Amino acid sequence: CLWTLAAILKETLKDALVPRAGVLKKLLAPLDAVLEGFYNAILLHHFDSHHYTSPYSEATDNLISFIDLLEALLASRIELELPLRCQRILFLKVSYVLNLISSSIPYVIKKKLILLLKKCVLYKSREDAKSGSLFLQNPSLCEDMLALSNAVLEVVNLTWLNQIPLSGKSSYFGSSEAVPGDDSQGGSDQTVLRALSLVVLKALEFKIHNSATEAEIK
Repeated sequence: CLWTLAAILKETLKDALVPRAGVLKKLLAPLDAVLEGFYNAILLHHFDSHHYTSPYSEATDNLISFIDLLEALLASRIELELPLRCQRILFLKVSYVLNLISSSIPYVIKKKLILLLKKCVLYKSREDAKSGSLFLQNPSLCEDMLALSNAVLEVVNLTWLNQIPLSGKSSYFGSSEAVPGDDSQGGSDQTVLRALSLVVLKALEFKIHNSATEAEIK
């Protein structure tokens, strides 16, 4: 079901001949509350269980399908003047994703989630390009970006980055110390390193531009 819905969204976005906004609203509006419930239930699950130790398990596959759906919802958001709750949830409850990235789930899922966060922080640029920098006239996007920025900066201010692996094996953010018993000298995943750095920088940039006082900026 998750895969089918994501596929329909992607095909709708590709089709230049259909009124995309109308089709998306008709498709997603009845599912709005359901998809938010899915988001809460799936991402608040206990991912440290043995079901998620293998990147090839059914549980892992289901989670990847849900991440693909979140990506399709993010891409579809630009078509609607007033986004639905299911298209905003990734911004408003990004702490679920941040917690998941620092859990013991397989590296392939961590990487997908980090790249999804990168798409979130770059979403404003796409919106500006489409609407001619009408960002300040779009209060929901401003609110969503601020929520995402606050959540990211909050965890980064703690030890979150130190828990993020930069490869499937040994390198960690800020360290290249090998895992005990691992003789391989595999380098860091530069794609993840760049994406993480961009997420932090964009969150900081947005927070500074939307801070009311100099003390808050500092």
